Amino acid sequence: MRLMVVMVLVALTAACTGKSSHLEYGLDVKETMRVNLLSEPPTLDWSKATDTTSATVIFNIMETLVNYNLADPELPPIPGLATDWTASEGARIWTFNLRKGVKWTDGTEFIGQHVVDGWERMLNPATASEYAYFLFPVKNAKAFNAGKIKDFKEVGIKINDQGQVVVELEKPMGYFPLLLTHHSTCPIRKDTVAKFGDKWTDPKNIQTLGAYALKVWDHDKNIVLERNENYYGEKAKIKNVLAYMINEYSTALNLFESGKLDFQETIPFKELPQYKNRPGFHSVPSLSLWYMGFNVRKPPFNDVKVRKAFSLAVNRKQVTDLLNGGHTPLTSWVPLGMFGYEKEIGTKFDAAKAAAMLDEAGYKDRTKFPKVSLALNTNENHQRVAENVQAQLKKNLGIDIQVVNEEWKVYLNRLHNDTPSLFRMGWLADFPDPDNFMNVMTSYSDNNYTGWKNKHYDELIEAAASSLDKEKRREIYKEAQKLLTETEVPVVPVFSDVRPILLSERVQNFPLNSINRWILKGVSFK
Repeated sequence: MRLMVVMVLVALTAACTGKSSHLEYGLDVKETMRVNLLSEPPTLDWSKATDTTSATVIFNIMETLVNYNLADPELPPIPGLATDWTASEGARIWTFNLRKGVKWTDGTEFIGQHVVDGWERMLNPATASEYAYFLFPVKNAKAFNAGKIKDFKEVGIKINDQGQVVVELEKPMGYFPLLLTHHSTCPIRKDTVAKFGDKWTDPKNIQTLGAYALKVWDHDKNIVLERNENYYGEKAKIKNVLAYMINEYSTALNLFESGKLDFQETIPFKELPQYKNRPGFHSVPSLSLWYMGFNVRKPPFNDVKVRKAFSLAVNRKQVTDLLNGGHTPLTSWVPLGMFGYEKEIGTKFDAAKAAAMLDEAGYKDRTKFPKVSLALNTNENHQRVAENVQAQLKKNLGIDIQVVNEEWKVYLNRLHNDTPSLFRMGWLADFPDPDNFMNVMTSYSDNNYTGWKNKHYDELIEAAASSLDKEKRREIYKEAQKLLTETEVPVVPVFSDVRPILLSERVQNFPLNSINRWILKGVSFK
């Protein structure tokens, strides 16, 4: 890995030195924004993508029915492929007018059937989309995904005689359009998928609707996006985006320092002091959480007392002090800055109570406690936090745990197929509503890796989703968060994130926002 990083750095340096303004792939630095994705996107199939790395690319090559005004901190929804939408029957029926004259990158006209096709593929059990539950509010969508209904025509999405998309929900939902800001709900070309199979996302095969088109995918090295001249809206201001996949922060920071990188997301906490006062530094609070999850299906974490002991033993403030970046300690599940955030909910740090709880669980003799590893994806900051937690558990519980890391794509696969007994994970808001966080831990969510299932919790989340009374929703989420973080504790929330961002001096109009949606079409150079 280190050899590969050195080779990448040498190649980049060679491409950017001397009088030539040419980069790799024949790109001109004057019309190319250079960004760092940190790692290889696991997939660019928007029906299947679950991670922020993949999503960053997808949001630049695809278009959703509903977008956000990223310049507004409140993130109000604005038209995307849908020009407007209306609710009827108390927000149980939603009707979307589609934009005319939109074309895919091959010139094919976008039509409403492409929306229906995207949703059908997302809900089809064979697709195994982890975000299928996003559409479960739609009539019969959950039953179709479970195989109880075979005919997709029974699912509540139709194209009427006026070409409008009409969605019938199981129950009223006031925030339903926000779900359609997510990449998983994007339209799709069934003909492309059918023709190319698993290779449909290759640059030579993929058809998209966004302001950029996928030109090059040089796996584990670079992605190149090129301005889509067929895009319906204002064309991207910068012609090309060159996205590197450099996981080693020192390499990325060296490139930024030498003027060879325009955007770097995240900085090692030890490096923060030297960057905080620079013009290109931005500290961006995000609607997110960093948490540890337990595999409740296996000992020792099938015992709620053990889970509570671990949660009680972690001093979140010590972790955020270590990070030195303005992060907020978190014991509840909904993050700071979002409706539903409750500072007082959750398991508070109490070392004495933690030790007593582990005693009650039958581990008064700590030598009998099983060997446990905290698994995480390879990342310098995650590693430091994990090592701090490791030290706290040693001090406060008298037990030793190991810290193990894996490359992001490998790690995601492990979470799906062989979930570690203790693992690190994060969640960044897909849309600014607490349902997006609370729904993750439902029994039917494929993003719930813990194996924890609680019928009452599911009922609470569904009741909150269908309520149009904001204060009633708040009370329901309070009860659900207490159940999740105080009573059952399948997860240990640790902090709400703040993203340190570096932008080169030539970049302007970059869309800094709390959901880290880095859509680049409006970015320009000075």
